[in-house]
Formats: sequence, C-alpha cells, structure tokens
Amino acid sequence: PRLLLLDEPFGALDKKLRGAMQLELKRLQHEVGITFVIVTHDQEESLVMADRMAVLKDGKLLQCDTPHAVYEHPAERFVADFIGVMNFIPGKVSADGVVAANGARIAGKVPAALSSG
Repeated sequence: PRLLLLDEPFGALDKKLRGAMQLELKRLQHEVGITFVIVTHDQEESLVMADRMAVLKDGKLLQCDTPHAVYEHPAERFVADFIGVMNFIPGKVSADGVVAANGARIAGKVPAALSSG
C-alpha cells in the first residue's frame, strides 16, 4: 500500500519500547517510501513522528503544519495549550505596540502585524 492508517499504534507500550518502535517505524517508512497517517493523543509522539501534523478539536481542523511550526507558532490558544506547556498572561496591546498586563508595562513591543486591543 501507499498509505497506512495507524490508530494509537504505540498506546499500549511502555516508554522505552515506544521510543524504539517509533524509530523503527520511521526507518521502515523511509525505506519503503510509504505515507503514514497516525492518530495519537500523545503530543510528544506526534512531534517525534510527524513530518506534518494536524490538530483537531470537536471535528474541526485548527492547524496543519510542520511539528516545529505548530509548536513555535500555534494558530490559537487551544493549540498552544494542547501541544505544550504555555504561560498565558492576559493583557492589552496599545496602538503603538506596547504590551501591558494587569496595568504593568511588559518590556518590548509586539509586531505591527498584530492588532491593538
């Protein structure tokens, strides 16, 4: 086959065996030249295994990109929270790009591409 669907293929394995099987599956994938679609709820596994990844919530596609892009530039707060540890501090961005949280100015400015508010 040119495409193999894998639903939680490493879910029942201990951490050491899971890592070994991930490496073996990636080796086989490159050797045979097959595409895998892997369903997983393990964020670390998705970052290790994927060339491209999609984050879904309630059947809606929130983001599809390389693991690095999804991790470094999440499309929305849910993606950031789901993929990794995050610090979220509510604040406001003024028209001149100054960021303030709880009335205190945070050093630096945000890019002009971000809207104020």
